[in-house]
Amino acid sequence: MSSALKIGKFRWAIVTLVAVATIINYIDRGALGFLWPEISDDLGLSKTDYAIILNVFTFAYAFGQTLFGKIFDWIGTRLGFVLSIVVWSAATMLHAVATGLTSFAVFRAILGVSEAGNWPGATKANAEWFPINERALAQGIFNSGAAIGGIVSAPIIAYLFVFLGTWQATFIAVGALGFLWLVPWLIMYKSGPDTHPWVSEEERQYILTGQRNEESGEVADYAPNSKEILSRKESWGVIMASFFLDPIWWLFVGWLPLYLNETYGFGVKEIGLYAWVPYVGAMFGAWFGGLFAQNRIKAGWTVNKTRKAVISLGGLIMLVSLLMTTQAATPLVAVLLMAAILFGFQTAVGNIQTLPSDFYSGKSVGSLAGFAGTAAKLAVVGLNFLIPIITVNSYTPAFIVGAALAILTVLSVLVFCPDIKPLKSKSA
Repeated sequence: MSSALKIGKFRWAIVTLVAVATIINYIDRGALGFLWPEISDDLGLSKTDYAIILNVFTFAYAFGQTLFGKIFDWIGTRLGFVLSIVVWSAATMLHAVATGLTSFAVFRAILGVSEAGNWPGATKANAEWFPINERALAQGIFNSGAAIGGIVSAPIIAYLFVFLGTWQATFIAVGALGFLWLVPWLIMYKSGPDTHPWVSEEERQYILTGQRNEESGEVADYAPNSKEILSRKESWGVIMASFFLDPIWWLFVGWLPLYLNETYGFGVKEIGLYAWVPYVGAMFGAWFGGLFAQNRIKAGWTVNKTRKAVISLGGLIMLVSLLMTTQAATPLVAVLLMAAILFGFQTAVGNIQTLPSDFYSGKSVGSLAGFAGTAAKLAVVGLNFLIPIITVNSYTPAFIVGAALAILTVLSVLVFCPDIKPLKSKSA
């Protein structure tokens, strides 16, 4: 039996659980949009009220990225996920007792803060459980949870609504999914790989020795405080890349239904038939970006060359597809091009999200991931204000903005991250 076959695969069970949490995360956040026609009829709420609630969530989500980045570094991955998913599941259930704009906004804010923990938590789990050559693939598996969540949330929520009969009961059922997830998580995630009783010695050594940068022979053991993190240009490369990239994803998450309605006159039924297609591209992109990075590192490419090549490829795919979308003649062509855009997005984002663990040790990874996540969501808030202004006549200006953002994303990494490898203290 080869040594590769002797190595256990428990680390993949951990990242699969994190991916499932991400699917639940997307189902929970998507419930409001799908149930909004019923909610607005029952409570007399308007489209403006929905926009306010959407931005309350996004602001809270931005704040929650930094907050939970620090929390995960303080209390660890196991308890960090428990806290995040318990609070966001309870917040989802509380939507059932909302009676108007204020109560929805409050519950949505709690949901936003707590759901944000999923992302720095996943980045931290990745840094702890995976060697460098597998991190982009692990991040891709986790990120595919967001895409799968986008695909399955509509039919799941629709089925629950039809079966249960009210939007209130649907929120309670959706919120219960997170509490069910806690059972396997608490059973399986007893500790990190260095002391976990279910991890074989071969897998433990494979994980720990694989966290050393092969070309430099260094391991990321530099764990600076927040002030030091923000003093490094490499950190700003990660933050700026996230700031420019994330609005491209949310351009489709937040505005695709309205685009289909305003551009092609689609109703709810037609939107449901088309809106899932881009997320299929995202799912494949998440897997492709991880597998391609793993393949190149195994072929002898440096981490620096691999990350930059895969991120640049993702940026190029986004750029070309966004420009082509401005000329889409039919809704089918439009959503297929959007699938290509989100394929490129996920190809790039998985490798961008591994950068904190390429530069720093696990004690600072969550913090930098949180800073980057906050910057990303603040950019999304800006996008949400901008889109109604620039899409009065068509959505072409929005796609051109997206193309510019794709270019700026790649430049942020190429300019501010000249050599992707473990950093050392400036005083060392």
